[in-house]
Amino acid sequence: MAAKLPLGIVTHSQKVCSLYKRALRNLESIYDARHVYRYQAVLMRERFDKNAKIPDFRKAVKLLEEGEQELFLNQHPLPKKFPTSPGGVAHERVVTPPDWVLDYWHPLEKAHYPEYFKKRELRKKEFIAMWEKEYGKPDPKDQNHH
Repeated sequence: MAAKLPLGIVTHSQKVCSLYKRALRNLESIYDARHVYRYQAVLMRERFDKNAKIPDFRKAVKLLEEGEQELFLNQHPLPKKFPTSPGGVAHERVVTPPDWVLDYWHPLEKAHYPEYFKKRELRKKEFIAMWEKEYGKPDPKDQNHH
């Protein structure tokens, strides 16, 4: 499993926006009826707007921590997920095969797409030339022979 590396500094306002969005997604999971969800979303927005202009940063940080705790305690046991998002029912359902698979096509299969494979072979030669220009030619003694 890959480590979670911070990709930048997350500001306080970004943390608040993230909490707000996650809170709305949680409300979507809890309330099925759209009009009930919208009412609850308006009440949630009012709570966030009420605390938007707090001058004391320590109090703002404390409110953010309390909001994170409240969201954690009230989270839905089966949150809604978008189908193609991680955790969704269709996440990574469509597998895109890697390009090298085309190298193993039979010549009769390649004959159906002559322009494409002509251009593909040209691109492969260009890539090899670019690689050798940047990194040099591979040393034959470094290659493993079986």
